[in-house]
Amino acid sequence: MTLTQLSYMIAVAEAGNFTVAAEQVFVTQPTLSMQIQKLEDELGVQIFNRTKKPIRLTKVGEQILEQARNILAEAKRMDDIVAQEKGFIGGEFKLGIIPTVMPTLLPMFLNTFINKYPKINLKIQELNTDSIITQLKEGKIDAGIAATPLKYDNIEERPLYYEPFVGYIPEQHRLNMVEQLSQEDLQDENILVLEEGHCFRNQALSFCSLKKNNAFDLKSGSFETLINLSNEGLGMTLVPYLNTLTLSRENKAKLKHFQGPPPAREISLVFPKSQLKIQIIDALQKTIEGIIRGAIVIENVKIISP
Repeated sequence: MTLTQLSYMIAVAEAGNFTVAAEQVFVTQPTLSMQIQKLEDELGVQIFNRTKKPIRLTKVGEQILEQARNILAEAKRMDDIVAQEKGFIGGEFKLGIIPTVMPTLLPMFLNTFINKYPKINLKIQELNTDSIITQLKEGKIDAGIAATPLKYDNIEERPLYYEPFVGYIPEQHRLNMVEQLSQEDLQDENILVLEEGHCFRNQALSFCSLKKNNAFDLKSGSFETLINLSNEGLGMTLVPYLNTLTLSRENKAKLKHFQGPPPAREISLVFPKSQLKIQIIDALQKTIEGIIRGAIVIENVKIISP
């Protein structure tokens, strides 16, 4: 049994096809098939049911897959141990960021981070929270940036900042003349919210004590779309503070802040408790927190550091 065979097996399990898996690991299909067969022969079990399309794992194959991922993850950590011992801040680092944070936070810190740590090969994906957790557990990414708390036993959460919510009120709305919003103001309002699957939707409903029937479901993940629909008179919406910094002057005039303390979401770095790339995580955390402290402040609203 070799690490190469295990990596080939994982590729086939994820692709559901030997040819596709071979392309992904840059070998010929016969070579990959031969190595998988050798692995099955050595273990004395059938890992894949080849009679189905896409190819499926057998029951014992599912257990072997989980163990194979653990073995490869531990093997990769040997390099991490050496790098940590030497104080080296570099190497590949895969980061997932949720869609409601990526467009605002990433442009703020990315250039500073890659200039300060040029030896880090940072690979970033936009992923929803469930995908971040799944890929952390499977070792496909090293860390994520997500709204917390998530409360998974094997996932550590390091709060980066607390981002207030801001109300976006169109001109003809009944709350347009209110100086500051209160949670009570929103009780009977129909509010434009993101589609199911976005954590910001659930936070908005929860923090503002809204019921689902007070939310106008929108099949979009874009705050820009929410604002445009609000401008068309379809209702008010809630926007994370950082999303308001790039609004036009005309749209900024429609923002209404909450009476303190405002509802806010906690944004954190999340990563496996067994993660050894702590020197990179520390560097990422330090960079983001430094950028956030220097973020522009409008109408005395602040991003709160942990």
